[in-house]
Amino acid sequence: MNPNSLVSIDDLSEEDILAILEDARFFEENPNHKILDGKVVATLFFEPSTRTRLSFETAVNRLGGRVIGFSDANTSSSSKGESLKDTIKMVSNYVDLIIMRHFQAGAAEYACSVTDTPVINAGDGSNQHPSQTMLDLYSILKTQGRLDNLDITMVGDLKYGRTVHSLLEAMRFFKPRFRFVSCPELAMPQEYIDICEKLGMPYEIHTELSPEVINSTDILYMTRVQRERFEDLAVYERVKDCYSLNNAMLEGSRDNLRVLHPLPRLNEIAEDVDDNPKAYYFDQARNGLFARQALICRALGISTDDIRAAESK
Repeated sequence: MNPNSLVSIDDLSEEDILAILEDARFFEENPNHKILDGKVVATLFFEPSTRTRLSFETAVNRLGGRVIGFSDANTSSSSKGESLKDTIKMVSNYVDLIIMRHFQAGAAEYACSVTDTPVINAGDGSNQHPSQTMLDLYSILKTQGRLDNLDITMVGDLKYGRTVHSLLEAMRFFKPRFRFVSCPELAMPQEYIDICEKLGMPYEIHTELSPEVINSTDILYMTRVQRERFEDLAVYERVKDCYSLNNAMLEGSRDNLRVLHPLPRLNEIAEDVDDNPKAYYFDQARNGLFARQALICRALGISTDDIRAAESK
């Protein structure tokens, strides 16, 4: 496994996280560079994506690199039965970095085990989504001015939601207070409850997105109920519309509250929320470009000091 690979948010220390966020700020202020001139990056998306794939590919282009890959596994040899191992080993012959999304939990870790080329996990099943977490942290830092001692409410699909799993683990350094709001079928898995208890992160479990919950929150993290994760579609139909946030529900909320969502959304946030200054999910998606520029450079062993030095010549 290449030590610069990023499979899980657990791969990053507090110092790593803060350094990446500082680099993301640098790229927001200075997005266009040629530091990846001559580098080729593969984006292998075995599962559909819009924001993650396009922001990664835009990040490579803005850094001066080139992109190869696929956005539909049906156009790759995996549709012919080629194994993930063979795909990764073959692609590794051509590129300097692999960015991969896969429908199976653990696929990114397996990919890392069969190649020395660095791999960035762009989401593996219901497991982890570390690059989303870094843009979430950057969004929280920008809107709150800090990461520590915040009240964070996670709503919706907490069982299969890899974004909330990764964010919960990343916040272990910053003394959060969590509220988990879901129907019983989509409750936060016990392993993440255990993490909260082990690390002393206070949490409450709710089934209602009540005014009391909303009005005592700094970050309201809404999620989509993911149809593609359900083996029994009858269960999906029963729970898909459990929660829907509308503008009126934010009337008594804190001034600093921001609504985040990894997108795409369905019915969990009404469109009348979009014009509320507390709605931050489209800005959050934009932040993905800068966070992913920082992660790409980290994976390739490039620092912002290297960029400054190269561009000062």
